[in-house]
Amino acid sequence: MDKPAEMFDRDYEWSALSRFITDPQPGATLGVVSGRRRQGKTFLLDAACRAAGGFYFGATEAADAESLRRISAALTAHVRPASPFHFADWAEAVDALLALGAKRPVPVVIDEFPYLAKANPELPSIIQEALRPLRDQRTGSRTRLLLCGSALSFMGRLLSGNAPLRGRAGLELVVRPLDHRLAAEFWGITDLHLAMKVNAIVGGTPAYRREFARGDTPAGPDDFDDWVVRTVLNPETPLFREARYLLAEEPDLRDTALYLSVLAAVADGNATRGGMAGYLERKATDIAHPINVLEDAGLLHRDADAFRDNRPTYRIAEPLIGFYHAIMRPVWDQLERPGSAGRVWQASRRRFVSNVLGPHFEQVCRDWALHHADPEFLGGLPARVGHGVVHDPKARTGNEVDVAVIGIADGAKPPLLAIGEAKWNDTMGAAHIERLRHIRDLITLAGRYDTTNTQLMCFSGAGFNDKAHAAAATGPDIRLIDLATLYNQA
Repeated sequence: MDKPAEMFDRDYEWSALSRFITDPQPGATLGVVSGRRRQGKTFLLDAACRAAGGFYFGATEAADAESLRRISAALTAHVRPASPFHFADWAEAVDALLALGAKRPVPVVIDEFPYLAKANPELPSIIQEALRPLRDQRTGSRTRLLLCGSALSFMGRLLSGNAPLRGRAGLELVVRPLDHRLAAEFWGITDLHLAMKVNAIVGGTPAYRREFARGDTPAGPDDFDDWVVRTVLNPETPLFREARYLLAEEPDLRDTALYLSVLAAVADGNATRGGMAGYLERKATDIAHPINVLEDAGLLHRDADAFRDNRPTYRIAEPLIGFYHAIMRPVWDQLERPGSAGRVWQASRRRFVSNVLGPHFEQVCRDWALHHADPEFLGGLPARVGHGVVHDPKARTGNEVDVAVIGIADGAKPPLLAIGEAKWNDTMGAAHIERLRHIRDLITLAGRYDTTNTQLMCFSGAGFNDKAHAAAATGPDIRLIDLATLYNQA
């Protein structure tokens, strides 16, 4: 299967789909494809069906009988049988889909599967029965049935626990947003400071450039403010209300106001359960359920403290939602009035740097350490990368560590490969390095990690002064990481 020339990246996803679809072994197989909305899942699966001569069906939010009529009509148009299909139930429809693979491996895609399952909760069990190992309709078919959905809470349960389809799937593919490097390339941005600022707002969601911003990208660093005003803060563009729609589209989020308030609390810097509860003036136990639901929906991410047990913090997983809550929601009434965006943005730029860009830069640094940094550079392969607070018993203070790179334990104490501090707007110097040295000493005393070879990493969007460069030149345990390194342009 040749990947379409117009498809940006997605090499890994295309290869996984190709292997699954073209697998010559007999017997129908099941695959599950999920991912947050606007990541290009539909484009990917539709392209795979076109490349392999398969069948694609996009479900809509409709009654069960209407969906059966729609798939009957779609399959009739695809197969062109002597008499049109009129499926009486989904068992009959699924068997007709399995019959498509009677002669060769054929991809069959049911997109937005959660809509169908919502109207007919028995549908996963019907598919389970259709794919029973010794059933003739399965063994005589090479249909590659792909169920796709954007409702992460539902899709996450589809193959878990005692779910009917658990153990039935031969492919479980998650289509993720583009990382910061690919996002810069996709948006066509070569200025690294500008790339990071745009990424802090729209993340790596492909649709936000092509469909939502209609290809409008900042012409250069001086155009960034105007770009924000004419796209994200412009009530005439789809990006303006997108963050609200993302929340409304999740089927498990019923009390929207409460979920919005939880996200607003996190966006305002209240990253712990206690902080969120205080912000909402509720008990911590009262918000446990909405936090769990937001996690399942992929909108909130839980980060364990690397140095303290049972002290997790939370961050908003979708940059556009974080931007909305930090910048747009507090002044929504003003933004809805045409012509107000410029005035609002001028008053919000400082808050953008502190509440949106700074935390996003820290997360990019952690992602770089986990996914991009050469293990030789770190002194080993990371098992996980997080952040946390290191307690100083003498000073009775807590020291925040933005990046903590933890290696593989191998039966002993886990090695702490590196600790780091990330500053977007600050030129870093010797004081930052000395602070990290002090924190490393505190971690050594605590005894939780092996700090024998722990490196000190300074991440900066503004660069480093001469003293920092001199320290790095003479200290083998000091690493200075700038934007060029993060974007692999060093």
